[in-house]
Amino acid sequence: MIYEMTIQVRVSNMREGQSWYETLLSREPDFVPHDGFAEWELLPGCWLQVAEGEPASGSGPIRLGVADLEAEKKRVMQLLSVEDFTIHSRKEVPVKWATFEDPWGNGIGLFQYMDQQEIQNRIVTILGRHIR
Repeated sequence: MIYEMTIQVRVSNMREGQSWYETLLSREPDFVPHDGFAEWELLPGCWLQVAEGEPASGSGPIRLGVADLEAEKKRVMQLLSVEDFTIHSRKEVPVKWATFEDPWGNGIGLFQYMDQQEIQNRIVTILGRHIR
């Protein structure tokens, strides 16, 4: 039985990497057990680890669900100097999505359900409560 998961990305400069991910995630890490390592619990039981080391070529993308993809695209481009990236959609797919890279080449993806009620349903299912 799987009850929890972690995903790890590597960055060549931990100070810069931790700062970059703090900005992306809009908060400090939940756990920093030692130098060169930081963790965020993104959802209950789902952890993102940022570790100092050689980034893996072609890593990712790690896809993160957001409530407003256009606003999040604007935020990451402005605050993290991410180059412009394309938002994709297909009629038969219930989400729109976009992919970009962190400064170390790790793929980061964002997605948004097209149906606003579905976004709220997913949030309540995962977090057990509504958020704004």
